[in-house]
Amino acid sequence: MRSPRLAALELRRFGRGKLPRAALVALLVLPLLYGALYLWSFWDPYGRLDRIPVALVNDDKGASANGQKVSAGADIVAGLRHSDTFDWHEVTDAEARRGVEDGTYYLSLTMPADLSARVASSAGADPETGALRVRTNDANNYIVGQISRTVFNEVRSAASTKASRSFLDRIFISFSDIHGQTVKAAEGADTLTGGIGKAEKGSKDLADGLADAKTGSGKLAKGIKKLNAGAGTLETGSRQVADGTQQLADKVDGVYAKVGPYLAKNEKTIGDTARLVADSAGTVRENLGVLVKTAPAAAKTAHTAAGTLDEVYRARCEGRLAADPVCPDLKKARDAADDVAAVADDLNTLIADQNGDLKTLDENLGTLQTQARALADRAPHLSEDVADAVQKIDKLNDGAARVAAGTAKLHTGLGTAASGASDLDSGIGKLKTGAYDLDGGMYKLIDGSGKLAGGLHDGAGKIPDYDKKDRDRRTGVMADPVQLASHDLHHAPNYGTGFAPYFIPLSLWVGAMVAYMLIQPLNRRALAAGSAAWRIALAGWLPVVAVGVLQTAALMAVLHWAIGLHMVRAAGTVGFLFLVAACFGAIVQWLNARFGAAGRILVLALLMVQLTSAGGTYPVQTSPGFFNAVHPFLPMSYVVAALRRLITGGGLGPVWQACAVLTAFTAGTLALTALSARRRQVWTLDRLHPELSL
Repeated sequence: MRSPRLAALELRRFGRGKLPRAALVALLVLPLLYGALYLWSFWDPYGRLDRIPVALVNDDKGASANGQKVSAGADIVAGLRHSDTFDWHEVTDAEARRGVEDGTYYLSLTMPADLSARVASSAGADPETGALRVRTNDANNYIVGQISRTVFNEVRSAASTKASRSFLDRIFISFSDIHGQTVKAAEGADTLTGGIGKAEKGSKDLADGLADAKTGSGKLAKGIKKLNAGAGTLETGSRQVADGTQQLADKVDGVYAKVGPYLAKNEKTIGDTARLVADSAGTVRENLGVLVKTAPAAAKTAHTAAGTLDEVYRARCEGRLAADPVCPDLKKARDAADDVAAVADDLNTLIADQNGDLKTLDENLGTLQTQARALADRAPHLSEDVADAVQKIDKLNDGAARVAAGTAKLHTGLGTAASGASDLDSGIGKLKTGAYDLDGGMYKLIDGSGKLAGGLHDGAGKIPDYDKKDRDRRTGVMADPVQLASHDLHHAPNYGTGFAPYFIPLSLWVGAMVAYMLIQPLNRRALAAGSAAWRIALAGWLPVVAVGVLQTAALMAVLHWAIGLHMVRAAGTVGFLFLVAACFGAIVQWLNARFGAAGRILVLALLMVQLTSAGGTYPVQTSPGFFNAVHPFLPMSYVVAALRRLITGGGLGPVWQACAVLTAFTAGTLALTALSARRRQVWTLDRLHPELSL
């Protein structure tokens, strides 16, 4: 009997009665339920995150920066309210903590009280980083915690970008301010250059003027030195004058102390005497001629009389003065005679000195007469005149003392002035040197200020001056300078599409595994009839292939039209899955045919090994070394890789490779099944009484 007919007879068994039909329907639907339900449950979990309750706490107090209010917390909350990320519940921090603990909320996001202040600090001298606080509880759900980290990183990035835009906008505004101020500085430098030019001319005039001043100060110093020397001499002379006037005043005051009272009492007598002298002088002038004639004779007579009295006195009184009472009178007479003789001699001498010039003597006597009369006239006021004269002498003495003191101070002052003039001369010399140095420096300063002005103009041209449009564009670039230019070559629109290459072969393997629970891997009739081993193998494999084709068609129809799986290569995907179903059927058939009841356990074990090493969820490179080692030798590894290219697109290299591998696995396991069929045609004690029966 041919293999297709044997396969048809095997399937025809399911038409006998309701239970076999129900079993066949269950066999067809089981992979559908397995694969479709799994994919449906995982189809788009990220698209339903808005159903996850999350606590939102805004404790931000706000802040101000550069006169503008900053409300970072409120801005973030407003943005989250309009997002579909989570089901946000605005609560207090305590409520959020309790909710995350008891499972009311999966997690919480808190804006701390100082968030705005920290964000605003970026414009100050001590910038700080703001922090959003996330509270998770893996006891509620571990995956939600992982998802939240991704979501909140995006929230943090958006908040950081907005804060950066504000900060950078202030920087660009500062650039404009700096540009304007630099332009003003350049204009000021131009003005400075002109002013320095004037200052240079002034410094040259100053230097020339100080040179002239140095010459004058030298002369001044020399002149003051001479004045100081003269002041020394003047001080000495004025002191001598003061000493002399003091002596004069002392003498005059002493004489006046004695004479003053006398003059006051004898003014009349002095006047009378003066008039007598005047009259006597007049009489003498009248008798001057007689006097000239009689003076020699009178002198001679006086000397004779004096001699006579002297002889009488010696003769009578020498040795007997105490005894003769006449001797004293004789002595007086002798002395008087001597005086008269002396006067007569004087008169005679006076007359002789005039050489007989009576006219001159007369003139002198006239002068004496005039002066005596004048004295007689002033005699009533003589005391007052003398007092006035004494007072004037005293004033003269006081003035001389003041002059002496003044000349001393003048001398001292001129000494100081001489020292100061010398210092002035030295200082002016230094000023002159400094002024010439200043003049030279002014030349350099003019050159430097010109370079400064030129540099400021150049700098102002290089400093950017952005308008609002430029600032917005540049702050946008600098706040987010590196963007993810993501280009998905073959995009999977949702989570389910990405996992379909993993769950579809899983369901087909389960379908094959369940099929061989209902269909015999080796047809007993063929075994009993002694049919060829390869016919027996094909007779047990073809019914499962037929069932696998139906399972694949039902599964893919539901996935496409009911759940929404879109395949880039739909026909290729279905055709490839027919090959997968045939391969999986051959593998499961061989395990059951070769190992009997234990083969079912091996089928399940092989499924587990393939699921963990196929790289259907995470890349196999992230798994331990054992799974990396067995990955290339298992068919599901190639099935997953091929389905990814067929469903989402890409090169077909992995598809052709998978087809070759699956074909090899199919042929190989069918050959092994045929070998097992040949062995099963020989009955043994183990077959009659198996150790394990399932």
